[in-house]
This record gives sequence, C-alpha cells and structure tokens, in this order.
Amino acid sequence: LILLMITVMVGYLMGTLFFNKYNYRFLLENQMIEIIWTIAPAVTLIFIALPSLQLLYLLDEINNPMISMKSIGHQWYWSYEYSDFKKLEFDSYMIPTNEMKIDNFRLLDVDNRTILPYNSQIRMLVTAADVIHSWTIPALSVKIDATPGRLNQISL
Repeated sequence: LILLMITVMVGYLMGTLFFNKYNYRFLLENQMIEIIWTIAPAVTLIFIALPSLQLLYLLDEINNPMISMKSIGHQWYWSYEYSDFKKLEFDSYMIPTNEMKIDNFRLLDVDNRTILPYNSQIRMLVTAADVIHSWTIPALSVKIDATPGRLNQISL
C-alpha cells in the first residue's frame, strides 16, 4: 500500500512537471545554468570533504604511548616484541584442537598470551612475515590486518 502511494505520488509529480504550460520545452541549453549546476555541488562537496579528511587523519594519530608493542604474523603463529624496556621477544602458537579443554576458544586460544597494561595508552604495531593475517582482540572489538611489507598501527 505504501509502495503504491509512493509510486502514484512520484508519477503525479513527474506528470505535472512535464506537462505544465509554464515549461519551456524547446530550451536546448543555457551555459550559465550548467556552469552553476556543476560548480555549486563541487564546492559543497569540497566543504564537506576537507573537515572529514582532517578528522580521519587526526583520529589515526597516537599521542605519547606508554608502551609500544610489535606483533609479527607468521604462518600458524605470532611473534611479539616489547621494545620499550628490554628487548623482550616471544612466540605465541595456537593450541592444537586435540589439546583443547572444554572452556577454550577454537582458533583463538594460544599457548603463550601477550600481556598488556590496563588503563594506559598502548601503540600496537602489526605486520606480517609471509601472508596476510588478522590480529584481533574480540572482547575489545579490535581487529587490524597484518600485511607483509607494511607496518600498521592501532591504539589500545
């Protein structure tokens, strides 16, 4: 019923616009109107885009992180590096399915978990050594892609 009402309303409006006596049907072009109709939307879009781009880059900045941590994705495991204090490195492998307990999460639980400080600014640098990986903390709704040759960062 609503769709029928919308169709009838649009059809009526189109009919009145095309077949009224005030419409000059033989006007082929008007350079000034075409220039205005081209420039006005372009200027409007520029005024919308500039603040949006500025905010996009400001949101990606990380101010004075307390700790920086690097995560390197390898095929079937992750390597972590805490480089701020000591050169601390360790590998984190998935728990095999035959060793899993009933309360473990399949493909998410690992043998050596990373520890992050609570209530502090953390910069996480994520990259990959071989193929594209996805580093995630599902409880915090954090996910970032690890791409070989590219260093991505996220703030926690």
